[in-house]
Amino acid sequence: MTSRFFKIALVLGLLSAIGPFAIDMYLPALPAIGASLGANSSGVQMSLTAFFLSLGLGQLLYGPVSDMVGRKPPLYFGLGLFALTSVGCALATDIDTLIVLRLLQGLGAAAGMAIPRAIVRDLHTGTEATKLMSLLMLVFSVSPILAPLAGSAVIALSSWRGVFWAVTIAALIGLVLTGSVLKETRPPAARLESSLGSALRGYALLLRDRHYLGLVFIGSFAMGGFFIYLANSPFVLIDHYGLTPTQYSLAFALNAAAFIGMSQFTGRLSERFGLVPVVKVAAIASAVPLVLLLGYYLAGGDELAVLIGLYFVASAFMGLVIPSTSVLALEDHGAIAGTASALLGTLQMLTGAVLMAVSGPFIGNKPLPMVVGMAGGAFIALALTWLTLGGQRAPRLAQAG
Repeated sequence: MTSRFFKIALVLGLLSAIGPFAIDMYLPALPAIGASLGANSSGVQMSLTAFFLSLGLGQLLYGPVSDMVGRKPPLYFGLGLFALTSVGCALATDIDTLIVLRLLQGLGAAAGMAIPRAIVRDLHTGTEATKLMSLLMLVFSVSPILAPLAGSAVIALSSWRGVFWAVTIAALIGLVLTGSVLKETRPPAARLESSLGSALRGYALLLRDRHYLGLVFIGSFAMGGFFIYLANSPFVLIDHYGLTPTQYSLAFALNAAAFIGMSQFTGRLSERFGLVPVVKVAAIASAVPLVLLLGYYLAGGDELAVLIGLYFVASAFMGLVIPSTSVLALEDHGAIAGTASALLGTLQMLTGAVLMAVSGPFIGNKPLPMVVGMAGGAFIALALTWLTLGGQRAPRLAQAG
């Protein structure tokens, strides 16, 4: 693989990570934000849910627009909007204002989620796309390791408001890299048949494609269980288990490291065994430790080491499921890659937001309700894997991988 290949993966990964960075840096600050703005945990979690909703829905806009006008102009707009609203979040004086600004901030971040996947599909398919997607996921996944630690450091040196000044700087760096490193991968000739009408027809086509939707929702529910952990682990690990924000960040980073490490084997494994078998085995291997974790807490266990250890294993195999299902979902839709990538991202974010909203009233600082949600997401992902990839198309797609 050439240095250009790695450079593109690095930039696309950084662009993809800006939105998650604004989530993960934010996590250690959740209790402090509630105390500073006089908000309860439900109100603070709503600011996180608002970000997820707009991060998901915004991709529906950016995908078709990037098919119509090219990949770079929507990236410029999204990163600019993200930077402006990040400044607003840093200056917010009440929780309602913060929620509205987080909603707009997520809309800006959505550009960095939808468009890099479309660029991957513009450049490559099959195993090469999987390798590039895995490298992108490597950079993207560094965010959950570095962001909470960086967030804890920023909070210690300034306050929770410093988190938003930091992500403003990240967005400005993203703008510079987009202008200086990325080339346009959607040439004018490819845009001729792209319009609002074609976008709507593309969405209609995708929503009728049960195979595409099955693959999307495998990743959606695998990530959905993680989103439940994301929203509730600060309260469980800090309030229930007594970790400091820095210790929480290290515990969170451990799971992210497992995801990153295993995701880098996706290209090799898919080249040897095919994408479909990799997804099937990884979905099982991700669900089993979460079922064991659920059984442990139902039996009355309450050791933090067990929670972190079993979720470490689940996170590792999730690192195979998510990039593989993304590549498979986009494989047959190269002509509308932006639209297909946008719908994929939207459905994943909305699934996570809905699961967080539904589970929110039942989850406090006790681990068992959180673990129920995490295991439920993994179990649904496993069921969808066998419903989607157990049929006649599996061998063909395995060869395509």
